Amino acid sequence: MLTLIKGGRVIDPGNLDGVMDILIENDRIIGITPLERTDGDPSELFKKDNDIKIIDASGKIVVPGLIDMHVHLREPGQEYKETIETGTLAAASGGFTGLCAMPNTIPVNDNRQTTEYILNRARDFGKVNVYPVAAISIGLNGERLCEYGDLKEAGAIAISDDGKPVSNSRLMRRAMEYAKQFGLPVISHCEVSELSSGGSMNEGIIATGMGLSGIPNEAESIMVARDIALCELTGAHLHIAHVSTLQSVRAIRDAKKRGVPVTAETAPHYFTLTQDAVCGYNTNAKMNPPLRSEADRDAIREGLADGTIDVIATDHAPHSILEKEVEFDMAANGIVGLETSVSLGLKLVKDKIISLSELIEKMSVNPARILHLDRSIKKGKAADITIIDTDISYTVDSDSFCSLGRNTPFNGWKMKGRACLTMVGGKIVFENIIS
Repeated sequence: MLTLIKGGRVIDPGNLDGVMDILIENDRIIGITPLERTDGDPSELFKKDNDIKIIDASGKIVVPGLIDMHVHLREPGQEYKETIETGTLAAASGGFTGLCAMPNTIPVNDNRQTTEYILNRARDFGKVNVYPVAAISIGLNGERLCEYGDLKEAGAIAISDDGKPVSNSRLMRRAMEYAKQFGLPVISHCEVSELSSGGSMNEGIIATGMGLSGIPNEAESIMVARDIALCELTGAHLHIAHVSTLQSVRAIRDAKKRGVPVTAETAPHYFTLTQDAVCGYNTNAKMNPPLRSEADRDAIREGLADGTIDVIATDHAPHSILEKEVEFDMAANGIVGLETSVSLGLKLVKDKIISLSELIEKMSVNPARILHLDRSIKKGKAADITIIDTDISYTVDSDSFCSLGRNTPFNGWKMKGRACLTMVGGKIVFENIIS
């Protein structure tokens, strides 16, 4: 079967930027015009094959499929919060053609059997590509390392104890050395538990006024500094998750200047919101790390602008009302983000913090590079493509989410721009208002 994506502005940073047609046969790109010729004129193929779908992308942006490096699918073990089917459908709705499934499931993804289970479920029910992230330590307990070679062979793409820090510095060093042998990025949840324990929001005057225990910036930045030091020692690829503080951005920037092999991500809520969103004891604004000050938010934006922060990832963390409609101190950390990420990223472009091309780098090109995935809009490559309508305006309605989670602080926000078509391997897995 042939598919023609016609007349869109194709942006593949470092490769393409212009109004072009993309011709797809089955799961592969076979031609791009201005013509990167196929084995014949595409028009001749049209005449010979009546099974052709034409997608009019005029006025829209066509980009390599977006990849979310940080998603909690909750399956196995907490399917009442999210399943692989609903989570990947939410990803497709948000424009993502692939996602990294974090390991803090029940049971933890710390063994071949669980990794293979996730991949089998994704094959049978998933709408997008699922890349399992395996645990650093058995049971996320920070005591014994998992078998990284076995996990990679089973399909793991990286390792992380996300949700818990690896407090033992010696264990983290060994993890980096071991992971380096297999080319696995180490994704670090940077948190000093002794400083964050008992806290439920950012430390400061707002927390004091609300009678809540606070979490200081140093609970994150001290561990960022430690892991950068271990990265420099071992030469392993360290990727720092959900960066939220000014001090962390400075440390990562300095490390990159020294040539340390560290990359970093932040989430849309950290470059959009501040701790003010918690006022009124809004549990949909409770997360870990917590929303920080305006100075921290500005530093995150600066880190995105100058390349210190490589990736925008959602840290999609669905919860049910059982975990969120409770006292603030008791509420679970986390928000859903797959279905609002593109819109919030486009606001960075509108505010001239980053360019449209830089946004695509941080949501597609850089995640693919970090994860050693071959994703680009070129002849012969897999047709994993996202089409974005930058002009469409809408109001966020959490009740319409494909995710089972409704825990978003952005409900009711007026947004401009969103993904309107998501294609995985030449197959349209989500389509919204496009002819």
